[in-house]
Amino acid sequence: MGDVKSTCCYCGVGCGVLIGTDGARISGVRGDPEHPSNFGRLCTKGAALHLTARPDARLLHPMLHGRRVSWNEALDFAAARFAAIARRDGPDSVAFYISGQLLTEDYYVFNKLAKGLLGTNNVDTNSRLCMSSAVAGYKATLGADAPPACYEDIDHARCVFIAGSNTAYAHPVLYRRLEDARARNSALRVIVVDPRRTETAAAADLHLAIQPGTDVALFNAMLHVMLDARWIDEDYIARCTEGFDALAAAARETPPADAARLCGVAVEDIVAAARMFATCGPTLSLYCQGLNQSSSGTAKNAALINLHLATGQIGKPGAGPFSLTGQPNAMGGREVGGMANLLSAHRDLANAEHRAEVARLWGVPSVPERPGRTAIELFDALLAGEVKAVWIACTNPAQSMPDQERVRRALRRAELVVLQEAYREVETADFAHVLLPATTWGEKDGTVTNSERRISRVRAAVPPPGEARHDWEIACETARRMGGEKLFAYARVEEIFNEHRESTRGRDLDITGLSYRLLEERGPQQWPYPEGAPAGRARLYEDGRFPRASGMARFAAVRYRAVAEPTDAEFPLALTTGRLRDQWHGMSRTGTVARLFGHAPAPVLAMHRDDMRARGIADGDVAAVSSRRGALNVRVAASDEMRRGLAFLPMHWGSRFMSGSGANALTHGAFDPESRQPELKHAAIQVTRAALECELVLLACDTPGLAPALQALLPRFAAAYLSRFGHEREHLEFRAWFSGKVDADSIGMLGRAAGSGDGESVEYEDERRGVSKRLVFRGGELAAACLCGETAAAGWLREAMARGGDAEFLRRYALAPIARLPSARPARGRVVCSCLDVAEVEIVEAVARGADFERLRATLKCGTTCGSCVPELRRLAAAQAVTTSGAPA
Repeated sequence: MGDVKSTCCYCGVGCGVLIGTDGARISGVRGDPEHPSNFGRLCTKGAALHLTARPDARLLHPMLHGRRVSWNEALDFAAARFAAIARRDGPDSVAFYISGQLLTEDYYVFNKLAKGLLGTNNVDTNSRLCMSSAVAGYKATLGADAPPACYEDIDHARCVFIAGSNTAYAHPVLYRRLEDARARNSALRVIVVDPRRTETAAAADLHLAIQPGTDVALFNAMLHVMLDARWIDEDYIARCTEGFDALAAAARETPPADAARLCGVAVEDIVAAARMFATCGPTLSLYCQGLNQSSSGTAKNAALINLHLATGQIGKPGAGPFSLTGQPNAMGGREVGGMANLLSAHRDLANAEHRAEVARLWGVPSVPERPGRTAIELFDALLAGEVKAVWIACTNPAQSMPDQERVRRALRRAELVVLQEAYREVETADFAHVLLPATTWGEKDGTVTNSERRISRVRAAVPPPGEARHDWEIACETARRMGGEKLFAYARVEEIFNEHRESTRGRDLDITGLSYRLLEERGPQQWPYPEGAPAGRARLYEDGRFPRASGMARFAAVRYRAVAEPTDAEFPLALTTGRLRDQWHGMSRTGTVARLFGHAPAPVLAMHRDDMRARGIADGDVAAVSSRRGALNVRVAASDEMRRGLAFLPMHWGSRFMSGSGANALTHGAFDPESRQPELKHAAIQVTRAALECELVLLACDTPGLAPALQALLPRFAAAYLSRFGHEREHLEFRAWFSGKVDADSIGMLGRAAGSGDGESVEYEDERRGVSKRLVFRGGELAAACLCGETAAAGWLREAMARGGDAEFLRRYALAPIARLPSARPARGRVVCSCLDVAEVEIVEAVARGADFERLRATLKCGTTCGSCVPELRRLAAAQAVTTSGAPA
């Protein structure tokens, strides 16, 4: 059948992909060279998308109370029960919680189902957790939720100001565009504001490693400097803005010396940042969750936008405040009003005229006036018994929401939980009464909108597996069972798009000039694209006019507000969370691909060495991490990225991949008063060394049913995680720590997982020392290994399983009373280039032999495919070169 054009389903960059298919299965994926978002490039996750198209990880059939049922039985039950609760307790007793990974058409029908048919505004989205502060910040200052810049602006900028974003990891393809721009223009300056010295920060010209949550103080101090130096655009301020005097007064309250003490950075660096921002030339800001996921997220966004307005850095090539969306269609969801406080086409729920417009469009008497419950409020209402039923689609709140114990208690209390999901092994499935199998990437048809307002077509390459159905079809079938036959009489997904398109007529995001046909003929297009326009608009506000009643942008006189939960004597460390390079959200998709674990195989708490030393914690120790809401045990690693007093834990691991419920066992539900976005980037924690001296490792070939069996074992251990490894060969690793003895049942289950079957089993036992080892060989190769009490050989046993190894050699060393690692067979360790399986040790050895960055690419080929590893390759090459030259590293 050949290639099918579609888009990637990960971050908001919105990369185009070509899906290789024979019509029945997906055989490969590559970047679409014609797509303007990526021009053929993909990141590690996108380049491995075809490896996620495996039916064994999927939810394939409807389930009701744990048993397989027909679609009719499942939908009849869910629709009837949902509607009955709404009739009994009022429409606000039910709610929908949906996702920025849905297509725009899916989002549209869910919004219409809630607000147009059931009469409740209780429909919110996991985008509330990532982008709602950006929405509120844009609306408060510029008048509309519309990022004014585009990707092309990176090519024109002379200063790029990155705040609260590890762009090299979170948006790798966009970061490669920045790398290209720097290579072409040596005058381009990059400033990064981030508490951690991430890969993005390490490559910057100036890194401001501020204390978490102090962004507003920094931005106001920068404006203070600009005012003193007259680095502001007084003409632009007079012509195009209002409210500057109040902002200037607020900025005067934060002199650089005060901000330096509060933020923990040098006065000179604040001045340098202000100078570069205001005087280098066009300045483009890129920002993401570090600004958004905060109890003062709206103020942070507005304070940064203030800097652009004050210097006239907006509405021209290379300039503007550019919010990067975290999900593939967070923008599309906002466009159709798929949030509790919005209506279709950026209409305001509080505006009676806007409500009447939507009611006329849908053909309903009215749209409810009362604002719906946003994400945190929704689950609080479930716990309080005010919301009785929740319909969840394409998201996993039992992993991703803050304060997990509270969220899980809320789900347990609900009368009805319906989960509409593509993947079988997600945490929320444990709480669902009804499971509905949905289609996913490679099977869906519709549209998405990326961070630069560009609408792309999503196309199906293969038919759905099992009985999976499209999300929009499930929503429409449900609505028809609730009496909405006329409202939801769509036969094709394009009909939904056409209705959405009509809702935008005359609005700021007018797309009445777009159609599926035009998108087929001309490719992805940016909005606004009104009827009769020759093309969409790349940049907004070029004429200095803004969508506010006065036509002017408004400065927001915001002031610094401390984090919701400051550290104290009991909880003295600040925890921040974030993304890794090769994983995505809760790992329901990326967690099925072994090569995506090579760069970061396990959940690890990163800390400053001094903080570890003060607690008697060494690299690799297991620590007990606690907050006021929960606790977990996890391994600790010293990291040069961390400042004192700060710890970092990746967001991806939940209870399907580790004991405990992951980082969100520790985070809290405090949220921004304007955006209702929770403060996922900061929580006060304590870390102590855990007395877990015994270690157990199981390595096994990935066979059907093994991963779920090992997942079931995770809660039995004080600390444990499940990972995958290998490149061409895929295997599972289960690693656990405990004190005392492992219970016989757990040992039995692990033994069965590493069972010999038709293979040869070799065992070693030393009961006195608590050492137990078992190897299983099949066809002359190692098929499984279970090591308890003495696990030093685990690293190179992993390599032997992944790449094949001499069975006699493995017997000799793995089963020795004390495992001695032969110098000829070192473990390769962490993989830097996931695409080509190049390990860090190989890169360091090559640099020690004289290879520079270009030589690394030529000899090892690392960094020559997707390029996500390029920032790390440059850093490793530079650091090793300095070390081997004899200069200080």
